[in-house]
Amino acid sequence: MTQNRILTMEKGINFREMGGYQTKDSKQTKWHKVIRTGSLSDLTATDQSFLDQYGVRYDIDFRSPQEVLDAPDRVPGNAKYVYAPVFNVDETKNSDGSDKMTANLEEHPDSGFRHMLKVYRMIVTEQHAKNEYRRFFDNLLANDKPDDVLLFHCTAGKDRTGMGAVFLLTALGVDFETIKSDYLLTNVASVDRIEGATKAAQAKGASKETVDSLRALWSVDPAYLDAAMTEIKRQSGNLSHYLRTELKLTKNEITDLQRLYLE
Repeated sequence: MTQNRILTMEKGINFREMGGYQTKDSKQTKWHKVIRTGSLSDLTATDQSFLDQYGVRYDIDFRSPQEVLDAPDRVPGNAKYVYAPVFNVDETKNSDGSDKMTANLEEHPDSGFRHMLKVYRMIVTEQHAKNEYRRFFDNLLANDKPDDVLLFHCTAGKDRTGMGAVFLLTALGVDFETIKSDYLLTNVASVDRIEGATKAAQAKGASKETVDSLRALWSVDPAYLDAAMTEIKRQSGNLSHYLRTELKLTKNEITDLQRLYLE
């Protein structure tokens, strides 16, 4: 299933299908309806054509204004571009690039892991972020043509995108262990990117602490998701209540999402 789920692109980062996940009531998420990805800024013409033929008609961009200015999406030809910046600046630091990231970490070599815990708490507590995830759901609800696909992404496709996937799969009734597996799949789908960044830092003489911190920034970790879940439980009790109380999804909207995205 992993082979089918990870989409091979010429210049794409962390492209993954969201289909085929079992729900608690024995349905499954539809294939060819939702894709989660990293940056689209380096897509080749072949990549764009592939996504167009795949049916991508919505491109939801979670990145900050500066990330978009620095690396605008190469939007597939028939897709509607929807801007939904979860943060006003790239709190994840993934748009910094490995050289800038490494330089910053040399001054504070143990900061990567702690910083990512903070990022995940911000994702689920900041009202601005909640508003943009609500925009994400509005577009998921609008994606009602059978062969149309919605794509959502940030820069690395792991943190802002990862929590978007957590919210969507929760709304569709997928169990948390499966949701967690989808979240952690980033470390498989992005292994070349992660290893490339850490090896480059090592080659330039970065300390072990800095390399470990760099890996923490470029990877996902169960502790990051746990940090988000702790805040979600504090605010709402559980994920399902969070969708209703903080993202303002109604019961009818959740029913509509399940009609559109399950089979």
